[in-house]
Amino acid sequence: MYSQTLYKILPDHVKPKIFKRMNRYKKWEYGYNEDHNMVVISKNGQIGDIYEIQNLIIALPKAEEIHEFKENRWTPFDYPKELKRIKTVFDWRDYPEEFKEKYYDYIDNEFKRREEGFWYINKDIPTYITGTHYMYLQWSKIDVGQPDFRESNRLFFIFWEACRADYRCYGMSYLKNRRSGFSFMASGECVNMATISTDARFGILSKSGADAKKMFTDKVVPISVNYPFFFKPIQDGMDRPKTELAYRVPASKFTRRSIVSTDKPEDLEGLDTTIDWKNTGDNAYDGEKLKLLVHDESGKWERPNNILNNWRVTKTTLRLGSRIIGKCMMGSTSNALDKGGRNFKKLYDDSNVNKRNANGQTRSGLYSLFIPMEWNYEGYIDSYGYPVFDTPQEKVFGPHGTPIKLGVIEYWNNEVEGLKEDQDGLNEFYRQFPRTTKHAFRDESKESLFNLTKIYQQIDYNEDLKNSLQITKGSFSWENGIKDTKVIFSPNNNGRFLISWVPPIQLQNRTIKKNGRIYPGNEHCGAFGCDPYDISGTVDGRGSNGALSGLTKFSMEDVPPNHFFLEYIARPQTAEIFFEDVLMACIFYGMPILAENNKPRLLYHFKRRGYRSYSMNRPDKKHNKLSITEREIGGIPNSSEDIKQAHAAAIESYIEHFVGIKETGYGDMYFQRTLEDWAQFNINNRTSHDASISSGLALMACNKHRYAPSAKIQIKPVELGIKKYDNKGTTSKIIS
Repeated sequence: MYSQTLYKILPDHVKPKIFKRMNRYKKWEYGYNEDHNMVVISKNGQIGDIYEIQNLIIALPKAEEIHEFKENRWTPFDYPKELKRIKTVFDWRDYPEEFKEKYYDYIDNEFKRREEGFWYINKDIPTYITGTHYMYLQWSKIDVGQPDFRESNRLFFIFWEACRADYRCYGMSYLKNRRSGFSFMASGECVNMATISTDARFGILSKSGADAKKMFTDKVVPISVNYPFFFKPIQDGMDRPKTELAYRVPASKFTRRSIVSTDKPEDLEGLDTTIDWKNTGDNAYDGEKLKLLVHDESGKWERPNNILNNWRVTKTTLRLGSRIIGKCMMGSTSNALDKGGRNFKKLYDDSNVNKRNANGQTRSGLYSLFIPMEWNYEGYIDSYGYPVFDTPQEKVFGPHGTPIKLGVIEYWNNEVEGLKEDQDGLNEFYRQFPRTTKHAFRDESKESLFNLTKIYQQIDYNEDLKNSLQITKGSFSWENGIKDTKVIFSPNNNGRFLISWVPPIQLQNRTIKKNGRIYPGNEHCGAFGCDPYDISGTVDGRGSNGALSGLTKFSMEDVPPNHFFLEYIARPQTAEIFFEDVLMACIFYGMPILAENNKPRLLYHFKRRGYRSYSMNRPDKKHNKLSITEREIGGIPNSSEDIKQAHAAAIESYIEHFVGIKETGYGDMYFQRTLEDWAQFNINNRTSHDASISSGLALMACNKHRYAPSAKIQIKPVELGIKKYDNKGTTSKIIS
């Protein structure tokens, strides 16, 4: 049985004594709680379960009243027919008091649910939905009528409520699959917030102006029209506007007080709140102040428009100085990387809640959320809103009574299998219906320098294997902590090394001593490539990683040939730790290293420690042609165009022969980060491709004979002092 969860409950996140005391006195405040590093979304001073969703810790309200529907699942409440006929609050005031008395409690309850959220029993489980989610389910009208409850949407809205509550956060960056309902949910939130806000602006952007307009006219406006009179301010202008929805005079934020009031329309204070859309552009909404910005299809902005540039501009519309006054709800599937996907990927990666600056904010200011397609795929959600992962053994029905006969995982695998021969089609399917973030940002095969078909074949194969038996994480250390003795490898979940092969004991720490110098004893078995760094820290703390790759070659030893066996992509606290890590790996495997020498501190470290012989010289030059520095420390420069081309060609050749589907099965290249780096490699901008640099140098080191300079041989005739004769005719003649 396939199982998956989108959240964890943290029962011990808050000490029990503190938890009980704060609840007793209703002391939990809505917003970010610094003492416990969690976001409280409860508005009644009490909390219940504490969720962790995509590394964001969220405290839910304590369950008080829990509603039980007859069918043990979400069911929209009936809207009384008598109230349906009332279109505005002013019509309501014309009704007699005895009529209104019947519905005051009903209206009060709706306001309470909108504000605090709603608890009900779903499939025998107490379930909490936020006020925004309640408004979406109960009062929003979408293309199929009323929305169905989905567990994935419940967690989406809980995450969004946490984004709203957290003063450090500018909103969310949601990576989704097609037909997930984001556009309708965002439209619902837009209307929900606009109808309770005064003097506020709400904006909509999409991949094109036409798309933004369509979202406004087909989603936002119908939801607003469908609101009951007690939630809906009277709008200014047309019932179904094309450019701007304005809640102006005589509109008002309605409360129990206002609907009882006898004030005349002209005496009421207006909201002066608007919702509109803008054409797509880097400077859209520049200079405005927004309460909410809905960013739809943000992963599909193509040149000349740039989602990164736009976000830098629109981010300023959501703050006054350092104070965040508005939020952004951003969601999208991703285009291919060169069609807007790369910029969105950067924005998404920069929204990781685990990576914050000194002000407690992510690099983008947003919080990233990804929900796999199996949680949100139309036709594979049961009547309780949960995904049907496995093909059912018994009858299972969807929300509208349609039987579900196939599990979503099997369906997805069938689609993938059918597209194996069409790599671009497969990549598009992955982007539209991703089960991982890697699927979501798949690139087009025709745009890569290398064979993306083979790379992605290998990536998918590795993911199916889960790398459980192929990869070991760990660390190297000196035996008993004494340097220059014996190096030991220790499996360790916090280690910086990924290892797929360990040499037999007789090959470990193998050295050769010649003329008082120590040489690697397994040079005939393989070599390392390295992309080093020199400086421990950087100004922004974002410096590139150091990268080390280990590769075997064919030999008569008990060694798997042409196998990448080690991957190290990390930036320890100091450069010296990195240098020592690299040195220990070389000594443990007994193999030399070919490193870029434009950042020479690593190679000077090797020389200073007495391991100069482990550092290979560049293979494309004879020893007498090396520079003074190259003779001193070895290594190879990265600036030469010939070296760049040779380096890329080495990777290209390896991928063609040893990656993806081969005649004998799949390749044994198990390092996903390196494979992904190859997929995105740009020969004209190599600085961010640490893994590609190191792996390419390892290939060049193992095949150094291919790059050796060829000697120009000139053949000169040698005079032996022997006369030659022409014997034609009857007389021999000497040939001069």
